[in-house]
Amino acid sequence: MIIRQPCDEGVMRAGRVAVSCQTNVKSWVLAATILGSSMAFINGSTVNVALPALQSSLGATVIDVQWIINAYMLFLSALILLGGSLGDHFGRRRMFMLGVVIFTAASAWCGLVATPGQMIIARAIQGIGGALLTPGSLAIISASFPEGERGQAIGLWSGFSALTSALGPLLGGWLIDTFSWRWIFYINIPLAIAVLVISALFVPESRDEEVQGGLDWWGALLATLGLGGLTYGLIESSNRGFADLTVILAITLGIVLLIAFVVVELRSPAPLVPLTLFSSRVFSGANGLTLLLYTALGGSLFFLPLNLIQVQGYSATAAGAAFLPMILLLSLLSRWAGGLVSSVGAKRPLIIGPVIAALGFFLFTLPGIGGSYWTTFFPALVVLGLGMSISVAPLTTTVMGSVATHYAGTASGINNAVSRVANLFAIAAMGIVMLGVFSSSLAAQLTTLDIPTEARQDIEASRTDLANIQVPSGLAVEQAALAERVIDEAFVVGFRAVMYIAVVLALASAIVAWLTIADRAPAKQQSELETA
Repeated sequence: MIIRQPCDEGVMRAGRVAVSCQTNVKSWVLAATILGSSMAFINGSTVNVALPALQSSLGATVIDVQWIINAYMLFLSALILLGGSLGDHFGRRRMFMLGVVIFTAASAWCGLVATPGQMIIARAIQGIGGALLTPGSLAIISASFPEGERGQAIGLWSGFSALTSALGPLLGGWLIDTFSWRWIFYINIPLAIAVLVISALFVPESRDEEVQGGLDWWGALLATLGLGGLTYGLIESSNRGFADLTVILAITLGIVLLIAFVVVELRSPAPLVPLTLFSSRVFSGANGLTLLLYTALGGSLFFLPLNLIQVQGYSATAAGAAFLPMILLLSLLSRWAGGLVSSVGAKRPLIIGPVIAALGFFLFTLPGIGGSYWTTFFPALVVLGLGMSISVAPLTTTVMGSVATHYAGTASGINNAVSRVANLFAIAAMGIVMLGVFSSSLAAQLTTLDIPTEARQDIEASRTDLANIQVPSGLAVEQAALAERVIDEAFVVGFRAVMYIAVVLALASAIVAWLTIADRAPAKQQSELETA
């Protein structure tokens, strides 16, 4: 692969700025890519904390809230591989900067919206920007650093990315409590300005001069529409039921379009997803494990902030801080976990990690309403963080080592997309479970309350608001308190159901690892692949 860089002669000139490629340029590349990635990482970790505030401020139902998350995830997961291809064809810096512009413009719109519908559209556009921004950052680093320095550069990028992910919920919670939920989107604007200035002045352009074939536009379109149809059908089934014609048509159309996507990928000269990679049992198993484990993680962490803020009474800042044990463990132990692969192989960590994560999900089923954080949610978050820490680095290493070297980047991109699709479907599917169990429990408990029939009907009619249901005015103080307690208890019942599903999914991912992951080091697998 030939990379065209303006600084091949040792000097890059951008306007009146001249810097040595061997000194300043690499530092500026890291600054631009780290800041740019931070926008996406902070966005991903703060929006969940803001969901209760969004629900109250915009009058959003739980279905609206699901779409606020999934509109972003849909376009990001469907287009992230196309975003990487666009950078290879038309310039990685150009696509990276375009992604920053789109992401930031959509962020500003997110901060100005007045309705859930506007927020959903703005979040979808954010996802398109993220699909250009996310793969572009690592591609720029790979093109700007020689092979001997690339690992250290990516490690530095990863470290800062983990730090921003850890601080994101805490920063987001503080902004929500101090100013408004709108500021979690506005904070992207100054970051974007810095990224664009640095990129324009100092980051060299690069592209793959040997890239063959055109862009897989049909694949991208079919993936987006197929995933969109399935997601729409699953989310709307919570309210309409699976017998509804619109739901049936949406799910059917989604399945048909995804089948068409597979056909197109098999015939495309430059597919987004080279399906031949899945002929490797290890690669298929690693992606199956990813789908199951990240479905468990995505669905559970979607509902946890709603529990903490709306039921347990945490502030947004406290809810954001609650996530720190898990994220810090991921940050601190990932390097150690990655070293396990070379000493014991990937199979054992990929069995033990998900089993520990399953225990963490189970611990979430124990708390009721009230109690100290340290004896309720803290143990669950610590155990879950330990399980994920043992799983993530070996999983990435396994994916990269299960294919020939020239496919490593593609394999990583596919695994990244699988994890995001898992989050997409998790929120839609677990939302069905949550709303169904919540509604059933709420209806049963309301019959035990001595409140007017009209008030009971009003509460049941607002069931899609989950724990954000507003108790009807006119009730006596004691009646209102009892009604609020019943709503909170119904949410806890639904939350436990979601966590039980997460336990099953995590254990299933461990079984997949046991059946498919080879009990040997990736280097040995790699040498066999390349000599085959």
